Amino acid sequence: MTDKNPEYDFKWCPGCGDFGVRRALEQAVEQRIIEREEPVENNVVVAGIGCSGNMVHLLEGPQPYGIHGLHGRSLPIALGVKMGRQDLNVIVVAGDGDFLSIGMEHIAPQAQRNLNICAVVMDNAVYGLTKGQSSPTAQEGMITSSTPYGKPEVNVNALKYYLTVGVSFVASGISNKIKDLANLIHQGMEHPGFSVIHVQSPCTVYNNTYEQLKGNPRKGIEPMAWAIQANHDKNDMEAAVDVVNQGGVPLGVIYEDKNSIPLESRMAAMFSKAHPKTPQELMDAYLV
Repeated sequence: MTDKNPEYDFKWCPGCGDFGVRRALEQAVEQRIIEREEPVENNVVVAGIGCSGNMVHLLEGPQPYGIHGLHGRSLPIALGVKMGRQDLNVIVVAGDGDFLSIGMEHIAPQAQRNLNICAVVMDNAVYGLTKGQSSPTAQEGMITSSTPYGKPEVNVNALKYYLTVGVSFVASGISNKIKDLANLIHQGMEHPGFSVIHVQSPCTVYNNTYEQLKGNPRKGIEPMAWAIQANHDKNDMEAAVDVVNQGGVPLGVIYEDKNSIPLESRMAAMFSKAHPKTPQELMDAYLV
């Protein structure tokens, strides 16, 4: 619960990475509000089901609109909101289990449409809300409550998948680097098209990966997270694929299509040629 929503009885566990994502999202939205001189009500946060989905109830400060929807169906809901109110800034918040399992079927169609929304995906490699079962991003062999002898499937490489299906803006971050993450989310919101910010957001109860991500020289643990070089050409798809193929967790913008044309712009061009009939004209057609 928060001061803004005291009746909502849900708390993230201490140390949960989603706290950092919340703060970064709040900062990114606040920056957009200031730069565009728009009210906070011009922003809508659409969530699926899972620990990440409670983001819509736990945001602090100025409150955007929020929709806590169905498991894996945040993208279709966001499509409806955006096409109904194209003036709104629509943000999807989802977890890896929500977005990349039952919700995976919606990513490729949204990439083809290039809907102008920003999706922030919190990845902890487990279903934390239901006691730590393995998710699509869990590594093969990982021991969880649903795979006591090791996960038999290979993991989904989320970043490679986004590039493969044509997401026009792909970035990768980590929840404890709040300022950097806020900047990535803000860039994603400003991108004219479908953007995905994939965030490593560790679950301190069922899969605490902070040490692996940051590294620990005393234990001989090399950090999984690494910063993308400043000279990386984010507009080059081959360069983006090379970054992902290096493994680990790259931090920064991986790919941005500078020629991106969002769905609503293409729809407007189509409607300008269609000469749609008025409701009265449609009704009169039945009176013949």
